[in-house]
Amino acid sequence: MAESILIGQGEGPCGLLLSRANRHGLIAGATGTGKTVTLQVLAEAFSRAGVPVFCADIKGDLAGISQPGTANPKIEARAAAMGIADFAYEASPVVFWDVFGEQGHRLRATVAEMGPMLLSRMLELNDTQEGVLNIAFKLADDEGLLLLDFKDLRAILAHVGDRASELQSRYGQVSKQSVGTIQRRLLVLEQQGGEQFFGEPALALQDLMLVTPAGRGAVNVLAADKLVQSPRLYATFLLWLLAELFEELPEVGDLPKPKLVFFFDEAHLLFKEAPRALVDKVEQVVRLIRSKGVGVYFVTQNPLDLPAAVLGQLGNRVQHALRAYTPLEQQAVKAAAQTFRPNPRVRVEEAITTLAVGEALVSTLQEDGAPSPVEQARIAPPRGRIGAITREERQALLAKSPIAGHYDIDIDRESAFERLNGRVLSPAATGPQRSGSTPVRSDDPWGGILMPTRNFPAPPPAPRSTRAAAPAPDSSLGGILGSILMGDGKRQSPAEAMAKSAAREIGRALTRGILGSLKR
Repeated sequence: MAESILIGQGEGPCGLLLSRANRHGLIAGATGTGKTVTLQVLAEAFSRAGVPVFCADIKGDLAGISQPGTANPKIEARAAAMGIADFAYEASPVVFWDVFGEQGHRLRATVAEMGPMLLSRMLELNDTQEGVLNIAFKLADDEGLLLLDFKDLRAILAHVGDRASELQSRYGQVSKQSVGTIQRRLLVLEQQGGEQFFGEPALALQDLMLVTPAGRGAVNVLAADKLVQSPRLYATFLLWLLAELFEELPEVGDLPKPKLVFFFDEAHLLFKEAPRALVDKVEQVVRLIRSKGVGVYFVTQNPLDLPAAVLGQLGNRVQHALRAYTPLEQQAVKAAAQTFRPNPRVRVEEAITTLAVGEALVSTLQEDGAPSPVEQARIAPPRGRIGAITREERQALLAKSPIAGHYDIDIDRESAFERLNGRVLSPAATGPQRSGSTPVRSDDPWGGILMPTRNFPAPPPAPRSTRAAAPAPDSSLGGILGSILMGDGKRQSPAEAMAKSAAREIGRALTRGILGSLKR
């Protein structure tokens, strides 16, 4: 029988087949009904099965997964009643991330990786302004200007404004007023701390897919309590990460278990006021990314928060209680009930409004791909701590992280800003050099995993044209997408990282035109 993880207990065990976990899922329910604990239970179970996980910690209470739970008679009684023979309080191997670098390793992207479409969403640009931003990216591609950090984006926009009349015949109308509006929006983003989103070293996807020597998958926790205060920035940044996985990972088909499970908390923010074109792209990514071995699980209050085309692709569902105080809420309850495969022993529409905290309606995909009949189940108890951790506990885990130090030092290499301003960086401008290896610690929760520390020497000056300097891209689709990846578990050397970064910038230009992806 195929391997599965336990979600809860109804008339029998409610499990999720790992071979069907890449068919995506939904965790829904009103505030206070237990969605976060359910997310924690699933993340722990995936980790024990050797599947890396990425999730956002909206309120700060998901970080407790990094610590063993404390003795609790109710939790132990539930585990015993559900027949979980191996239940024990234990911590999961956690890697903390933070866009702002305050509560985790810096998580950043280059401007080129973010792309004009997502940047337009982040900056709330209209169609005309988005067109100007697309021209800026195309000009940078054509003239071999690397767009890496915030100052590069400012520099290319100023360059486009200065050459507006000249560029009109090649790229179309460029309005200086539109350029000025984009620059003002960048100022607002900068005041919100958004300039920290961009730069190098950019995230290497293999650092989200770590596995301990004991075979447990890493649980990557993004500290999002500050980021979610700007909902559009939060949604755009997670969408960028999802798009990166889609573009970078190779096709693998259906695996015995996923390569990564991605939990998208507060998923309604992704679609709120989103243009139709963006919704269509999200639908496309969700439909296709499962063949890359990635399962996407949306976490939201109401299933109707998601477009029908996306909701229809979520085969694994955990529905906590919904409120039905108003006619609109009653309609939502009825709609949610109709999405489950009927079970004559469960009155779904009634149960949704009466579920206790820690209970849910569960339906998952069976081996033949059909959804199982819905079960009213008690969710399995978590093994880690429920709730927040102290600052000291977080700092101790960061110090022992297998990627400690790899993202903490900014790299500023020659790019659009320096080229357009006639500056040449000295070797010291790229940041301190580091060498050696991360020492093995006997108290390392990762089991003494040894990973080489990346060196960051001064890179050679950027060539006049990135197109001419880079090796010819692979003519296959997988080669065009470019993988920095994956499968051999080896970390990149500094030279490999720089070479792949340059090749990746070329790949961005190609995929924007060939695939019409989210980066377009």
